[in-house]
Order: sequence, then C-alpha cells, then structure tokens
Amino acid sequence: MNAAYKPEIRKFVILLSLSVIVFLAGFFSRFIENIYSEGLYQVSSVIQRFISSLVPFALGDFLYLLLILFVIRSLFLFYKKITHKSLKKADRVKVPLQVINFILILYLIFKILWGLNYSRPSVSKQLGINNEKYNTPELVLLGKFFISKLNHLQKVKKTRYNIKELAIRAKAGYDLMEQRNSIFKYRSPAVKPVLNSWIVTKIGIEGYYNPISGEANVNMRLPAIALPFVTCHEIAHQLGIGREDEANLIGYLVAANSADPNFQYSASYAMLKSILFEIRIKSQKDYDALYTTINPGTIQDFKNDRDFWRKYNSEMFGYMDVAFDRFLKLNNQDKGTDSYQDIVLWLYNIHKKELDL
Repeated sequence: MNAAYKPEIRKFVILLSLSVIVFLAGFFSRFIENIYSEGLYQVSSVIQRFISSLVPFALGDFLYLLLILFVIRSLFLFYKKITHKSLKKADRVKVPLQVINFILILYLIFKILWGLNYSRPSVSKQLGINNEKYNTPELVLLGKFFISKLNHLQKVKKTRYNIKELAIRAKAGYDLMEQRNSIFKYRSPAVKPVLNSWIVTKIGIEGYYNPISGEANVNMRLPAIALPFVTCHEIAHQLGIGREDEANLIGYLVAANSADPNFQYSASYAMLKSILFEIRIKSQKDYDALYTTINPGTIQDFKNDRDFWRKYNSEMFGYMDVAFDRFLKLNNQDKGTDSYQDIVLWLYNIHKKELDL
C-alpha cells in the first residue's frame, strides 16, 4: 500500500464504519426516540440555538456559503493540478478518497446534528391522534369546518409581523402548548430571516431548518398571512420533528391554539388550502360548491397568494420539487411530497367530534 494515501484509506474505513452504524441505527425508531431525539438531540440543539441566537443574521446560511466557497476552491486547485500536469500518481487514488471522505463527513454531521430525527416514531401517535380514514362527504364537512373558522376570523386585522415579533409570538404559542404536552417544549429560540429571500422565493421555499446552526429560517418575503404558520412549522423542525407532514401538524396545533388571532388565521388558512386541494382531486363538484361559501377576504388572500408565487415562479421550482421529493424518500418518507397530505387525515381525526356528522 502506498504510504502517500494510507492515511486517507484509514480515514475512509473509520468514516464508512461510522456511517454504516448511524444508517443502521435509523431502523430502530424506539432507540432513536429514547437515546437521540429525547436525549442527545435535546442537549445539542439547545446549544446550537444558543450560539446562533448570539448572531443577528442567519449564521447557518453564512456557514453554507463558506462550505460552497471551500468546495469551489478545492475544485479550482484540482483543475490547476490537472491542467499543469502536476497531478502525482498517488493523487489519482488520494483525491477520490478525499472526496468520498468529505461526503461521509457531511453525512455524519447531518445525521448526528439532526437527520436521525427522521427515524423517530410518528409524533401523531405521541399526541394520541388516530389515523381513522375519512370518506369524501366527511372530507367536505372538514372543509366546511375550516371555512367557518376563517369566515369568523376574517374580521381580524391582518398584521405583518417582523422576524422578532414572529419569534416572540410563536414562542408564546409553544409555551402554551407545552402545558398540554412536553413535546412542545421550546428553549433558546433562534428564528432568523433567510439571507437571500429573492433566491429562496424563486426556488419556491417558504422556510427551512438549518441543521448546522440549529436555526429556523423564515422567508420574510412571503405574504403576511403565511408567516405565522411557516414560523411555527420551522420551529417544529428545531424540536426534532423531521417529517414535513408532522411539522405541519405541530405548527398547526401551536398556531391554531395561539392567543394571537393572526396566528389562528394563518394556521386555518394553510390547512384549508391542503383540504381544498384534496377535495378538488376527489370531487370537483363539492370543491366548486364549497368555494362559493368562502368569504371575499379569504378569496382575495388566495388570489394574492397565487399572484405572489406566479411573480417568482420559474423552471427551477419544478427541478427543486423533484429533488426534494427524492430527498424525502431517502429519509424514510416513501410517499415523498405526497406525505404533506397526511395532515388532512390528522385534521379530520382532531376535529371529527366538531363536525356535523
């Protein structure tokens, strides 16, 4: 074995072994829940958020930028070696090993800092929410229920909160829900606006969790009515809720039970969109009939929403949607982005007793 790349092979063996162990651990959901999600992650995530809260900007976005610059620099130096024919024979093995090791390091960092949360048991079970299926008439009743809620909340004066106000009000909502279940316990808040909202909006992203910094990043370019729910959704990711449908569930419960009517409206508005989407697939006739019962204010919000995304729409959004779908499937969400609609099933079971069945 060439001594020049022997250290890289040793590093590769260690990193690969650790990666396999972490990967296999993901198949034991109860172990992940007890040891990682409710144990190690609760400590590491609070430390991450505390450090990030000391910086006024999105620290994670800055770290991502440094990572990208490091990769570009490495590629440039490698290109220079090739073009100047200064690439040594040992480098033909050493360089690919370095690339593989770098990828394995990124994998381990992601999994250990947050990614293992994808393997925890369903949060809906922890909250005691059933998975009883509904039929189309029951789905329509659910739609009527949320339309009624929005019609009642429509008189609320919609306020555009800044990031600090969103963080404070969302934290108050989580504190309120913590009284019902400890899963909502939220310490050391770190909610930041994304660094480049134009690019993020162009891609079609409302917000995201940054596993490197532990920050909840919110796209502040969004319409005002979307911001409260998106903030609560991203905070759910901070608490170790990996799956998107479950983050929707936690975000809805917090925002809907908030003392702030703007948060209540934002939650019901987001949920109604998911419900109407499913009704439209199952029964266009019922969808058309329901749509006529929605108050003009909410209809205008729908139009503003469409106009907003149409303004920033691009082919990149389609590519990102496909990529995200594959990412979800790689993280134990076999239905991909379809898993978002699980929220409708849970909404039905949460509010079933309130429907006029």
